[in-house]
Amino acid sequence: MFAYNHSIEFIPALKNAKTITSSSSNTITIRENSSRDPLEKLDYQMTFTNNQGRNLALYTDRHFARRVQGQQWAFDVKEVMTFFWNSGGLTIEYLPAQNFTPELLEYWTLHIFLPIFLTIEEHFYFLHAGSVEIDDAPILFVAESFGGKSTMTDFFIKHGHAMVSDDKVAILEENGKILAVPSHPHHRPYRKMEDLGYFVNNMVNTPKPIYAIYALHRVEADAPIAIRELQGIEKFKTIRFSSELDVSFLKTKRFRALGSLAENIPVYKVMVPWDIERLEEVYIAIVEHSHVLRDSNTL
Repeated sequence: MFAYNHSIEFIPALKNAKTITSSSSNTITIRENSSRDPLEKLDYQMTFTNNQGRNLALYTDRHFARRVQGQQWAFDVKEVMTFFWNSGGLTIEYLPAQNFTPELLEYWTLHIFLPIFLTIEEHFYFLHAGSVEIDDAPILFVAESFGGKSTMTDFFIKHGHAMVSDDKVAILEENGKILAVPSHPHHRPYRKMEDLGYFVNNMVNTPKPIYAIYALHRVEADAPIAIRELQGIEKFKTIRFSSELDVSFLKTKRFRALGSLAENIPVYKVMVPWDIERLEEVYIAIVEHSHVLRDSNTL
């Protein structure tokens, strides 16, 4: 299995899991361990907002701060499972609980836990965004809750565009470039509870430089479609409010990363008429805007 630029190995293996190929040489191993209490001696706790009807909490063995080598962590999905690991490694263990199923293991690992793990371990930072490619270049969609981000991502996928990420985009700065890291080949446009989503064959399998961010803004159904570039504080706020997994002990690092993103990646506000019948028009407008932007940058 492939996710977030890593090969993912489940032990025991997931029988019905689908995957795509990847060139990644790094492997995250996720294995069952029912022989110990993962919360023993982890005295520091941080609770998360209820997700998918589950209570979630993060535990560690010292005050919450940027992780140190060997630090013990646990992430508890109440009544389903507890993930636990030591900082600096790529082996994660889990303890099943009373409602555990292999399907829930796959869902919680790919959609929720791995972004938390990769954030804490400082491999990437994440934006709450959908991402697809236009002409082999990643673009991101951000929006307020129920602002059409998933619908737009789904529309592009159904029009043949490769998916980079369904909902959480991992960001990597490397060699002076800001890259979008592919998530995993599943898409949940309908947001059914604890559902992995449908498998996406046309999936990007390597990090690529981000081309642009499109911030979707809901307007009246008969309003004109318009796209304008954001600048200054308006641009930074748009990126800041799209920040994912904003844990307090990584606040300084995240602020710097978001500042770098705002400095280097163009952000455009898209006026999206709230009428599903006009979605094709919005799609065409974004694709054409991307082409014009690319042409202007090659002059």
